[in-house]
Amino acid sequence: MRPWLAFVIGAGLCWGTYVPLIAFGGKSLSDGTPGIGNRFAAILCVGGAYFVLAVVFPIGWFILNGGTGNAHFNFNGVTFSSLAGAAGALGAICVVFATAYADLKDRIYIAPLIFALAPVINVLVSLVWHPTAQSAFAFGPPHEMPGWKLIVGILLAGIGAGLVLYSKEEQEARTVRPPPVQTAPSEPGQP
Repeated sequence: MRPWLAFVIGAGLCWGTYVPLIAFGGKSLSDGTPGIGNRFAAILCVGGAYFVLAVVFPIGWFILNGGTGNAHFNFNGVTFSSLAGAAGALGAICVVFATAYADLKDRIYIAPLIFALAPVINVLVSLVWHPTAQSAFAFGPPHEMPGWKLIVGILLAGIGAGLVLYSKEEQEARTVRPPPVQTAPSEPGQP
């Protein structure tokens, strides 16, 4: 297996389990009273994990290897890498609150919608944004148009998101509603 493919599978496994893990973790951090404090506690735990994996681990690697290796800290690198971290953290916060505010029956739709929407946005941004060392804000048509399979894949991702929403509506339509309660008519003179 090619190393990059192993990392793709690893990311898929991690992100594919993220929503169920954070939903259960956030719920488990509640004392049972209504509110969103438990969701902020979940965000704090996510931040702690990010700190260990994204701060402690790289610093440890730099120390063990006697320096930063080929890393060269500069404005564009630090700015856009930090924006990526902020986007990841804000995405995590959105997931936390999506699972907090969704009904139990709706939570199953959160991850498929997120993970169908994200690649579509990624491809659209990547098609028109071509940053260089000279210009971080270089926008324009793609240097080379992707093949038809990528376009079909993006369309299928959009169709997949639509099917998830349609499935949700279909499930709600099938939900059995209790019949209305009928009361016996009262006789004259009775309350």
